[in-house]
Amino acid sequence: MAPRPYWKGYLKLSLVSCPVALYPAATQAEKTHFHQINTRTGHRLRQQMVDEETGRVVDKAHKGRGYELSKGKYVAIDEEELAAIELESTHTIEIDAFVPKEEIDERYIEKPYYIVPNDEAGEEAYSVIRDAMRDKDKVALARVVMAHREHVIAIQPFDKGLLGTVLRYPYELREAKPYFKGIAKRRMPKDMVSLAAHILDTKAAHFDARKFKDEYETALKKLVRRKAKGKAIEPPAAEREDGDNVIDLMEALRASLGKKRAAATKRARSKGRSRARKAA
Repeated sequence: MAPRPYWKGYLKLSLVSCPVALYPAATQAEKTHFHQINTRTGHRLRQQMVDEETGRVVDKAHKGRGYELSKGKYVAIDEEELAAIELESTHTIEIDAFVPKEEIDERYIEKPYYIVPNDEAGEEAYSVIRDAMRDKDKVALARVVMAHREHVIAIQPFDKGLLGTVLRYPYELREAKPYFKGIAKRRMPKDMVSLAAHILDTKAAHFDARKFKDEYETALKKLVRRKAKGKAIEPPAAEREDGDNVIDLMEALRASLGKKRAAATKRARSKGRSRARKAA
């Protein structure tokens, strides 16, 4: 069954527009999820909304939204009133500007969506916008309303289509200075930095997400299978911590580099033996 679009509307560049649909590019479906259960009966538990003051369960018909004006005092806002905020971008992704991709601060990146043409007639305009961005090597910045909120979305060519990435607003980010202010300014010895750089070189690679392995998720699935078969689950033995853990940084760097070189030599010898066997 084809996935349902999260949002449908129009992508607009000046006077050019085309119908599009947004599909989440990320999913949590493959992750292991747990439900709350009654450990005595094994039955699933259901949560209820309870009035904070009276302690009584509130039915769905009386559940609403409220903004806290002051401690314990709320102003109720219903769905019709939220719908009254008709923003221009409610059903349109209107492109405001084009920027170099490298200028987008990575802290602003939040959630990716695939932007797909929603009918065959609009595919030509969609393709023109996509190809123009690819030629100029630019990212479009636009606005879109999803779940009653207006978001800034960065749009770029991706494969045969477009990728839209919802961006955070500046007020959603925390300033870095309070976290880094305690780090002392110091000039590290050149030989130490050079040694660390050599270690970086030994670990040089290309980005390949296929190499990402969620070890915790694998272990979690294994645990669930073992428990379902009635096998006992025992916690691992606690590791003993050494009281004296003072590290000589320079020696640690030298040891790390030596370890990498030994591993590289071992791999090279192994490949040499393998080629020799094939030749024989």
